[in-house]
Amino acid sequence: MIDLTIDRAALARNIEKARQAGVIIPTFQQMKHPETIPAKVQERLRDVGLWDVNPLNLFRVTWKNEAVESGGLYRQVPNYIELPPALTGVPARIVCLVGKWFPTGCHKVGASFGCLVPRLVTGQFDATYHRAVWPSTGNYCRGGAFNSKLLGVRSVAILPAGMSKERFEWLSQIAGEVIATPGCESNVKEIFDKTWELRQEPDCMIFNQFEEMGNHLWHYQVTGSAIEEVFTAMARPGDRLAGACFTSGSAGTIGCGDYLKEVYPGMKLAVGEALQCPTILNNGFGDHRIEGIGDKHIPWIHNVKNTDMVIDIDDEDSQRLLRLFNDPAGRAYLRQAGVDEATLDNLSLLGISGIANVLCCVKMAKYYELTGRDVVATVLTDSADMYRSRIQELADQYGPYDEKAAAVDHALHMLGLRTDAMAELNYYDRKRIHNLKYYTWVEQQGRSMEDLNDLWYDEDKTWRGVHAQADALDDLINQFNDETGVLKAL
Repeated sequence: MIDLTIDRAALARNIEKARQAGVIIPTFQQMKHPETIPAKVQERLRDVGLWDVNPLNLFRVTWKNEAVESGGLYRQVPNYIELPPALTGVPARIVCLVGKWFPTGCHKVGASFGCLVPRLVTGQFDATYHRAVWPSTGNYCRGGAFNSKLLGVRSVAILPAGMSKERFEWLSQIAGEVIATPGCESNVKEIFDKTWELRQEPDCMIFNQFEEMGNHLWHYQVTGSAIEEVFTAMARPGDRLAGACFTSGSAGTIGCGDYLKEVYPGMKLAVGEALQCPTILNNGFGDHRIEGIGDKHIPWIHNVKNTDMVIDIDDEDSQRLLRLFNDPAGRAYLRQAGVDEATLDNLSLLGISGIANVLCCVKMAKYYELTGRDVVATVLTDSADMYRSRIQELADQYGPYDEKAAAVDHALHMLGLRTDAMAELNYYDRKRIHNLKYYTWVEQQGRSMEDLNDLWYDEDKTWRGVHAQADALDDLINQFNDETGVLKAL
């Protein structure tokens, strides 16, 4: 569970620092239901840009932001799009939460919030002394650096050197320090190795998304609730939430599946990964190009016991579709293929990992022979804005694009998907995958065998126990805000 032990002296320093910086911290309930955010906060947000380094943007850590770059408030239903059969090739309704309209353009800003704030409002993290270290395969360290900046906290962003240049350019303006580790998305151990070096520096506190239960809790509470609200809003009589699919980076997002299975116990929950690095499917390894997901290990916070299926996605599919969705010739072909204009306008909302998530949904729909009454949910972690350089690299690699090439890409990399490289998981399949945690977390990262076994055998002490901590955290956040007096003084 999340440690909520209070350090009174450090907490007092955090409160004073927040008072001086004008920081107010939102609660989990406010992130789920932003209509409950105080009116005086909402009024001030009308003059704040979505990416502005302004503490008020903590109140935009929600799926319900209006889809505008500046001054927006909140929607009644979370931002989502539904992809039509003309695009996906399956009759099932594939619905996607949209991550672009978070600050930083990615929902990972929520995951990092869930990791940092519990330690801030307990005083375990001393904002006047510690540096917040954000090990990441890309977007998490961006979210962590941004939240750190809003809270007046020094930060260290760690990400693989092979990530897109857009990430590094933005981080250079926000993070206190940026460290590029060797390799690409699948080189997670190199990231962990760097964090072990930094642990030797007493002022460094590591927020490892792969093991921080605050990451899991944020998605359980906020993303799970958002998908439930979207399904309620778009479901027709007789529709059912048949499944949900999420590629595994830190396995934070798939934490929302624990919530969804409580509400829709008949649904199937699938975890996705890159075919080029089939860790879950085949205990495999390798390099891949689906930016934002990391592998060669099983994250500590992945509740494998609650996962029904593993689906592997060829990274070539995600790359080719990124070009199809963003090149004018690709969109012209899709228009002729019957894809409606609203969908065409929204295709830039899909980044590389979002495309992989959608492909997982397509494969699940084909495997279970889902119909037009079945809904499969996922998230679009970020948008094509994070990958403009990658799109140009594809153009340089493959040459000019035309509608014939677009038709081939659509047929081969979307419509032609097969139900290979995927598997339903029985009890012992899940336990095999869970047991892989031993090699990373016990042998390398210092976790105990007892803690590992608790994740499997004692849900009240682990998963359900964490889920029940949201109210206690909200109480601590409210107490923190009362002590700073910033909200009262607005």
